[in-house]
Amino acid sequence: MERKHNGDLTPAARELRKRMTKEERHLWYDFLRQYPVRFTRQKVLGKYIADFYCAEAKLVIELDGSQHYEPGIQAKDAERTAFLTGYDLTVIRIPNNEILDNFQGVCEYIDNTVKKILG
Repeated sequence: MERKHNGDLTPAARELRKRMTKEERHLWYDFLRQYPVRFTRQKVLGKYIADFYCAEAKLVIELDGSQHYEPGIQAKDAERTAFLTGYDLTVIRIPNNEILDNFQGVCEYIDNTVKKILG
């Protein structure tokens, strides 16, 4: 397995932090940024950049827009999830429309997931 950090992707991660989607901004600024367990945004993990990452809980949160439900993309997402779980990480995928339509429920889901992992 390759190293967890890939410096070649750092500039791309930095750019993604500057250009976060409205759903990413909402989740970050209105919940994760001040969450009691530290999360980072656009974290380089091997050959991928995770939307949000919590090292303490070994948790990756991926926000999925509508393009993630196309057949070819679903296979790539499954490959990405398998790669990340190879680092003993838990990966949760949240559809963008859930951020917009059920933000409180998404926050509770993330909070419950972190608490369950950390026991």
